[in-house]
This record gives sequence, C-alpha cells and structure tokens, in this order.
Amino acid sequence: MKKIFAAALLLSGMLFSMPTMAQKTGYVNLNDLLLLMPERKKAETDIQEYAKQLDGQMKTMSSEYENKVSDYQSKEALMTEPVKLDKQKELADLEERIKNFQQTAQESLQKKQNELLEPMIKKAKKSIEEVAKENGYKQILDTSSGYVLYNDPSDDIMPLVKKKLGLSADAAPSKEAAPAPKK
Repeated sequence: MKKIFAAALLLSGMLFSMPTMAQKTGYVNLNDLLLLMPERKKAETDIQEYAKQLDGQMKTMSSEYENKVSDYQSKEALMTEPVKLDKQKELADLEERIKNFQQTAQESLQKKQNELLEPMIKKAKKSIEEVAKENGYKQILDTSSGYVLYNDPSDDIMPLVKKKLGLSADAAPSKEAAPAPKK
C-alpha cells in the first residue's frame, strides 16, 4: 500500500510539474518577416535613391580628380618645381577628400538604412511579443541570427542568483563591469 501511495504521489508530482518543464519555445525568421512587410519596398527604394545620390557625388569627385591628374601630367614638363609641388599637394588633398567622402558616405548610407528599417523592426518585434504572449510562448528565437527576440520576463532568474550569492536584491552592476555576453 505504501508503494502504491508513493508511486501515486510521484506520478502526481510529475504531472503537476509537467507544464513548467514543457515551456513553449517558438521561432521566426526575422529577415524573411521583414521582407514580407509592405513598408520594406518603400524603404529599399529610399535606400537605393540615397545610394544613387552618394554615388553621383563620388563620380563627380572622381571625375574632377582624373581631370586634374590628366592636366598635371600633360603640363608637368613645363611646370617649375614650386608649381609641381603645389599641384601634387592639390592632388594629394583631393585624394584624401575622396577617401574621406567614401568612408563618410558608407557610414551615412548605413545610418539611413538603420533609420528606415528601425520602425519596421520595432513593429515586427512588437507583433512577435504579442503573439508569444497570446499563445503562451516563453521564448521566441530568430532563426536568421540565432538571437532571442522574446523572453517571458517571469523566467529572469537574476533575483534568485543574487540571493544565492548573498547579494542585495537591489544591487545593480557598475558601469565599469565587464560587458555582458552577446546575444
């Protein structure tokens, strides 16, 4: 009788703990989702237009440089040494401006892309979070990057770990602490 009671108790304990062991985890490919969103097409068009503008400016600068190099080469034999040095410095300065423009243009294009995609990403993540909550998911993973897009806040074990380590419940990491591991 004791064995049957112990077995029944063990079985009921397993049944009651099953929901906590079988937490629902879902996944979504965020990149594919973003590609399906209607605002993506406009964002891509705007990014391409901006890239064309930057490319046009780059071509103008390159053309100016090529013309000055050609002019310098055709007149170099007739130039005095001070004029040659001045023209060489002018060409070097223009080269430097072109290099700086390339770097700035690349950064500017990346910034523009982030600016246009940010609202879409926020909208997608908000929808993912709502779907997760509505359907009882504890965690949603992004299959395109491996990042966690949603975690049920009740699964944060930081307070338990702080208690285990004897740390104050309201203790916060200092600004000089080692960086957190990447997601």
